[in-house]
Amino acid sequence: MTDLLKHKLTRRAVLQTAAVGAFGVDPALRAAVYAAGSDAPEKTEVKIGFIPLTDCASVVMASVLGIDQKYGVKIIPSKEASWAGVRDKLVTGELDFAHVLYGLVYGVHLGIGGPKKDMAVLMTLNNNGQAITLSKKLADKGAVDGAGLAKLMASDKREYTFAQTFPTGTHAMWLYYWMAANGINPLNDAKVITVPPPQMVANMRVGNMDGYCVGEPWNHRAIIDGIGITAATTQDIWKDHPEKVLGTTGDFVKKYPNTARAVTAAILEAGKWIDAGLQNKNKMAETIADKSYVNTSVDAINQRILGRYQNGLGKTWDDPNFMKFYNDGAVNFPYLSDGMWFLTQHKRWGLLKEHPDYLAVAKQINQIDIYKQAATATKTPVPKDVLRTSKLMDGVVWDGKDPKKYADAFKVKA
Repeated sequence: MTDLLKHKLTRRAVLQTAAVGAFGVDPALRAAVYAAGSDAPEKTEVKIGFIPLTDCASVVMASVLGIDQKYGVKIIPSKEASWAGVRDKLVTGELDFAHVLYGLVYGVHLGIGGPKKDMAVLMTLNNNGQAITLSKKLADKGAVDGAGLAKLMASDKREYTFAQTFPTGTHAMWLYYWMAANGINPLNDAKVITVPPPQMVANMRVGNMDGYCVGEPWNHRAIIDGIGITAATTQDIWKDHPEKVLGTTGDFVKKYPNTARAVTAAILEAGKWIDAGLQNKNKMAETIADKSYVNTSVDAINQRILGRYQNGLGKTWDDPNFMKFYNDGAVNFPYLSDGMWFLTQHKRWGLLKEHPDYLAVAKQINQIDIYKQAATATKTPVPKDVLRTSKLMDGVVWDGKDPKKYADAFKVKA
């Protein structure tokens, strides 16, 4: 190295470049992307909260495999008990980031479902892979799908109780959408309660609810335990739907933009690793089944991440739209339309009294510039458009272009 180069590179930059080079990322590529000053993470150790669910896997594997070190950070995964707990610790700064429900982040930003605080979504962690479980008792009476449930609720009148995991979260919205598409008003025709994901199976076992919507492995676990059946998967409701996100506060992103980018890149690469093949998925299942993470048996996790489904009543199928963590980058882009969709449902169900400025809110929260930088560092393809078009189970198309009209058009609402 010449004297001139030695003079130009600080010791920290030399160490960082050497480390990056050792891990096989081209320093020239990084320098080109982050030309404006040092790209070194401002905070090198970060605490990331997660709930015991299969879709925490890319956060956990980024740490376990040491991918985080490649980007100059150390991820400390922190197991949390409930989404409300995750929310509170994010807001107070006890957690730097979290594996978190998309709708929770949006709710906090607007002051619904908790304290109001500017929030940020850095990337989508996974698509698909949640489900709606109905109790075996309901199934025995013919409620094995949405139509069967609607018929039973109409004929056998009583109070029906269903659980979701957080009032503004993804599971509440999938449950409500599915029920409404089958002619059931979730707010008028049923009682809806909030239960943390790992407690769903135990609560159903003692008869506290008739059904629930949650992430895996807690749907498959109900089948293994013989207490529930899968009435619908969330990919049946919306193919390739957004699910968990990497969330943090707006303040954190402003104060530590390089850290936010480095963590996003590390988790992107971990998602790519998981989706790369059968061997990696099985290794992931073995890792996260451990009591320090999801705390369940490997067989409760590994079937559905490979798309091998059963409904608990003898039906089996191979689902091509199983939980995906990368899918050639299609999973992870923080589409503005994805965030806006949750706001339309918050308005539909009375969580928001007035229409927000949907697009403006999504632009405030979804950190597209940071994501694009992380995508460049990990050679992840980026879509051309910040909006995407999807057709949901009832045939209604969502494209993000007229959210107010979309939100107001539903017949079944609060």
